[in-house]
Amino acid sequence: MRITQANPGDFEMVRSFYHSLIDDMKERKQTIRWTKDVYPAPEFLRSSLDKGELYICCDGPSTAAAMVVNHDCNEGYHKLGKQTPLTDVEVLVIHALGVHPDFSGRGIGKMMVEKAIDIAKRAGVKGLRLDVLKGNDTASRLYVRCGFEYVGSVQMYYENTGNAEFGIYEYVI
Repeated sequence: MRITQANPGDFEMVRSFYHSLIDDMKERKQTIRWTKDVYPAPEFLRSSLDKGELYICCDGPSTAAAMVVNHDCNEGYHKLGKQTPLTDVEVLVIHALGVHPDFSGRGIGKMMVEKAIDIAKRAGVKGLRLDVLKGNDTASRLYVRCGFEYVGSVQMYYENTGNAEFGIYEYVI
């Protein structure tokens, strides 16, 4: 397994990965509120690729996981007020971290989170944050096992969920 920074030429591969992930999770009746070309949206993927913010984990020719790491956060993060007082430039945020179910149970989610922590340390930021849709207990447990601390819940709006409750997690560097 290898985690690398994806490049703009990987757009179709990354988009296909997320489509396959969404289809497979729905087939397995796993709770997922992602919708093809809504979240993650093609514009978000292209922009993330162009900026060098999208990372993929490959197992040979197969994409096992993907995520985006950048400074962008939902405005709801600022409403919480319980996290460590850091400015947006002092924090990186993990977005759209997905591990294809065909690769579950192999520690890939943990590897991806560890990669995000490494990216944050190399960038010289002071923290790493993310949000988890309420009810996604598998993701919440992963982040806590990786050293993130739950700092509270907040209502936020995303195109794929509408207004919903999200748990905010933080890793202080």
